[in-house]
Parts: sequence; structure tokens; C-alpha cells
Amino acid sequence: MPVIEKVIEKVRLDRSRHAAPQVFEKLREAIVALDLVPGTVLARAELAEQFGISQTPIRDALLKLGEEGLVDIFPQHATVVSRIDISAAKQAHYLRRSIELEVVRTLAQQPDQATLERLRAQVERMVLVMGPEHYSEFVAADQDFHRLMYEAAGVAGLWDLVRRMSGHVDRLRRLHLPTEGKTAAVVQDHRAIVDAIAAGHPADAQDQLRAHLSGTLSQLDEICARHPDYVVA
Repeated sequence: MPVIEKVIEKVRLDRSRHAAPQVFEKLREAIVALDLVPGTVLARAELAEQFGISQTPIRDALLKLGEEGLVDIFPQHATVVSRIDISAAKQAHYLRRSIELEVVRTLAQQPDQATLERLRAQVERMVLVMGPEHYSEFVAADQDFHRLMYEAAGVAGLWDLVRRMSGHVDRLRRLHLPTEGKTAAVVQDHRAIVDAIAAGHPADAQDQLRAHLSGTLSQLDEICARHPDYVVA
């Protein structure tokens, strides 16, 4: 069975919505999850057949993926899933850390009980999906935890910006996630961030956030050594 068919064989598009954004989201999710690994060829005709649509929305979705650097488009030749760009990953990490340090500071200056309850519920959701068979659900819960903080700080639009920039670093995190103890460490970090916010300690919340976000990049050399074909400096 072709790689594309394995990944998207169960996809059913919502016919009441435009097709291109849905195709983009499905492909982006598969790329970030490494179901579509670097070097995978994405053929328009094959994708159109699998999604049951014309090639036009497929083309539009691939162009958007190209804008995020998740695919390399070679006109009149092929479109392939890009390798993980370490420089782009570092820049995305810098952006996210800069924003989230201000987010947790804002939340800790005026702790809100409803926000704390939502964040703690999200942490418990992560606890339920810590096993290796649930990595996709764990990643989704992790992302939702951070998105909730942006929303609570009144800067939800910045989460969309960070997400668009984070395809490369998110793939590095996915490579790092199977490391023994990693999911438990993420849960522990999230609890520490929430506790610091609840205590009304902005500096502590920032320290906890800074340590949390540094986890994957601190292991960059090891990740690259284990997956040399997936990365490019």
C-alpha cells in the first residue's frame, strides 16, 4: 500500500467547507506527526484520488505547506516532505519562548480560578494519554494546554502565529517524545507552571516555562545523531 494511502485512507472531507484548508490540515498533521517522513513524495494525482477531489485544492494546500517550509516544491517535477530545518526550529523556539514568558507572567500577576481549573483539567487529560500508543493524543493535549494560556492572556491570535512557525520544532519534539520519561516530564513541567501561576509568582512561572520549553533543544545533538536523514542544519 502506498505511503499516502496508509496515512489518509480514512479521511472524509466535510463537503460543507472548502476542501483546500481541510487537506492542508490533514497533511500538516501527518507531516508534524512524522506519519509522512522527510523525503516522502506528495503526488497531486494520488492525493486527489485519496481525498476524492480535484487537483486544484490539492495544489493550494501544498503551496500553503510550502509557505510553512514543511514541503519542498520542485515545479514540473515533484513535491516532497522537507527535512527538519534546525535553524528554522531554533527561530520558532525563540519566538514561542519570548511570547510565552509574557503570557505566564500576565497570568501569574492576576491568577484566575476558572483559568487554573481549565489548565489543571488539561494536565489530567495528558496523564490519561501518556502511553506510546497515544502519542498523537498526548501532543494534541499538550498543544491545547499552551493554547489555553494564550487565550486566557487575551492573545489567542499569537498562538496561530506560533503554530504557523513551529512545524520544524514540533517535528523535533515528536522525535524526542519517545525518550524514556519524556511524557512524564512534560506533565510535571505543566503542573509546575500552573502551580506558579496559582501562587501568583510571575518570576517562578517564567522560570518553569523557560525550563519546560528548553527540553527538546537541549537534546538537539542526540536527536540529530539518531535521525541524520531527517534533519538539515
